Parts: sequence; structure tokens; C-alpha cells
Amino acid sequence: RRSWRKLHLGLDLVSGEIVCSDLTKDDVGDPTALPDLLDQVDSPVDRFLADGAYDGEPTSDLLAARFGSMIEVTVPPPRNAILSPNAAKDPTARDRHIAEIAEIAAGGRMAWQKATGYNQRSRGETLMGRWKTVIGAKLKARGFENQKTEAGIGVRILNRMTGLGRPNFERTA
Repeated sequence: RRSWRKLHLGLDLVSGEIVCSDLTKDDVGDPTALPDLLDQVDSPVDRFLADGAYDGEPTSDLLAARFGSMIEVTVPPPRNAILSPNAAKDPTARDRHIAEIAEIAAGGRMAWQKATGYNQRSRGETLMGRWKTVIGAKLKARGFENQKTEAGIGVRILNRMTGLGRPNFERTA
């Protein structure tokens, strides 16, 4: 019987490189894989964009502990999200996101995405599309450890291609 594998990737939006990756079995959720991914990040992080699977205090607390309280966490709350009990006195980033989505009634979530820069997360989706095009949608290796090695090789290949294909701009005058 076959089981799914999940490929978790962390992308540097400035350089376009994959800064962390992990291949897990299907029983490992996104927030559960996050600590191992963050262990691979050596440089400081000032912004974290992720999908709704990362919504919640454990993710925010982990990011604040690793990178400081000034990290900007942009994760969309679910449609039925409610404000925390202390939102009036001491709102969290999540509370602010919920309030901003409610305030921008005309544009709703799309306006919130544009205002917070969440739409840049589409670069991660583009990365997955590039992965499937260049590396392929299926793993070739049979054993789990070999599959993890295969995923690591794929990360190095894509990073190498990104380094070769991105333009360098230099001011001449």
C-alpha cells in the first residue's frame, strides 16, 4: 500500500532560493514539520508568509522564539475566526489580520492579501510548479530515506538553476 509524501519548502523571496526543505510522510502536518524546517535557516528572518495551515499560536510563538518578536507573521485566519479575548487591550498579529479583513469589506480577503503582501506567497506556488516541471511530480526512489535524499538533490538542482538564471543588476553611471 502506498502512502503520500509531503514536500515542505521554505523560500527566500529576495533571492528566490530554497532555504529549507523537508520530506515527510502523510501523517506529519505542516505546523509539526515547521521546527525542523526552521533549524535549517541560518540567516535572520523578518517575514513569514504561509497558508492557513500554519494559523495559530504555536506557530507564532515558535517564530517569535526563533527570530524575535519583531518578525512579521502573515497567515490568513479562517473565515470563521474570532478575535482573542484580549484583542481590545493587546491585539495579536492574528487579531489585527481578522480586523483588517473585516474592515476591508469591499475587497475582503483579496484586498487584505494585497495590503499585507500575502499575495507574494504565490512565489512559493510557482516554485512548486517549477519543481514538478523540472524534477517531476513523482519520486523515483522506493525507500523513505532515499526519497529524502532525492528531494534534497532536487532542492540543490533548483537552487543551482535559480542562481544561473537570475539577472544581476549593476549601476554603471
